Amino acid sequence: MGNLTRDPELKHTPKGTAVADIGLAINRIGKDEHGQRTEETTFVDVTFWGRTAETVAQYMSKGRPLYVEGRLKMDTWQDKETGQNRSKLKVVGDTFQFLGGREEAPAAPQPPAQQPAQNVEHKAPASRGTVAGDDIPF
Repeated sequence: MGNLTRDPELKHTPKGTAVADIGLAINRIGKDEHGQRTEETTFVDVTFWGRTAETVAQYMSKGRPLYVEGRLKMDTWQDKETGQNRSKLKVVGDTFQFLGGREEAPAAPQPPAQQPAQNVEHKAPASRGTVAGDDIPF
């Protein structure tokens, strides 16, 4: 659970699958051995896939709070400039929950008066888990 450090970056694979990358700032507040209040911030990169990526990109923006569940993934590559092996631990998001009040949320499209709103379950590709939630996240 944390706040977005930037607006989501939505891209599509050559086959058309949506991919959204976000950054989360996660704060931990505690006390040191002397009883003094301490605060630690950890920055985590998160990647969402499919319809989940589209929903996050549509409704989230920098500064908004978000709860994410997912799995850890280690990315490794060779630095083009130095030739050294590099790695980065990130989260592949499976599910999420919007946090915060309605006053923080962007305006959602309203369904036509003659049609009732429908709940839609969002599913990520089978290899990446599932996401459940409403089409409109409030």
